[in-house]
Amino acid sequence: MKFDDLDARLRIFETAHDHCALPGLYLVARLDGRGFTRLTKETHSFEAPFDERMRDLMVHTTRQLLTTGFRMVYGYTQSDEISLLLHPEENSFGRKLRKYTSLLAGEASATFSLALGSPGIFDCRISQLPRPADVLDYFRWRQEDAARNSLNAHCYWLLRKQGRSVAEATSQVKGLRLAAKHDLLFGAGINFNELPSWQKRGVGLYWQQYKKTGFNPLSQQPVETTRQQVTLDTELPLGNDYAALLRSFLHPE
Repeated sequence: MKFDDLDARLRIFETAHDHCALPGLYLVARLDGRGFTRLTKETHSFEAPFDERMRDLMVHTTRQLLTTGFRMVYGYTQSDEISLLLHPEENSFGRKLRKYTSLLAGEASATFSLALGSPGIFDCRISQLPRPADVLDYFRWRQEDAARNSLNAHCYWLLRKQGRSVAEATSQVKGLRLAAKHDLLFGAGINFNELPSWQKRGVGLYWQQYKKTGFNPLSQQPVETTRQQVTLDTELPLGNDYAALLRSFLHPE
C-alpha cells in the first residue's frame, strides 16, 4: 500500500475522537500534580504543611505556562494545582482539546521537573465555561478550596507533630467543625487569620502593562513604549474584590 493511502487510512484512528471547544466558550485548564504528597513529604522532605520552596516551584511553573505560546490571561496556583484562563479568542490547533491538555501537561511537567531536579508529573483537564459568571465561580471555587485545605492541613500537621497517627489525625480533623479547627490551632499559638495569604488564598499571576523608555537612533530622541510583564500577586483579595479582579481578565485586548 502506498504511503499516502496508509496515511489517510491510519490517521483516522488518531483523530476519530478529537473534540474541539466551541467558539465563544471560556476555557480554563486545571493541572494537578501526580503523587505530590509522596514527592514533597518523602522524596524531598519539604516542610509541612507549607513550604516556600514548593510555592516557588509552582509559581515558576505557572509563569512558564503563561508564556509558553498559548494566549493566557490569568494563572492561579494553590497547593499542587494550577488553573489557567485562556484568552477568549485563543484558537491554536483549531481549539483541539487533546492538544491543549497534552501540551500544557507536558510543559508543566518538564518545567517543574527541571526546577526541582527530579520528576514531577502533572495531568491536565479543560473546563468549557459558557458564561462569564461561570468563570468567576470557577476561580472562587478554587480559592475557597485553598482556604479549606489550608485550615485542614494546619490542623492535621499540628496533630501529627503532637504525636497522633495518620489515621487519628485524619479522623479528628474530619470530625471538627470550622470554629473548633480555629480553636485547635489557636490553642497551639497559631492564629489562622494571621497566616500568610498565599497559604490560604493561593497565588495569582497575570499580565500588566508598563512603560519602558528607549532611544530612537533615527530621531535621536527618547521614546516611550508600552510593554507587558507577568505580575505575581501573593495577596489576592476575597469576595467582591476578587470577582472584580477576575472580571478584568474576561475581556482582554
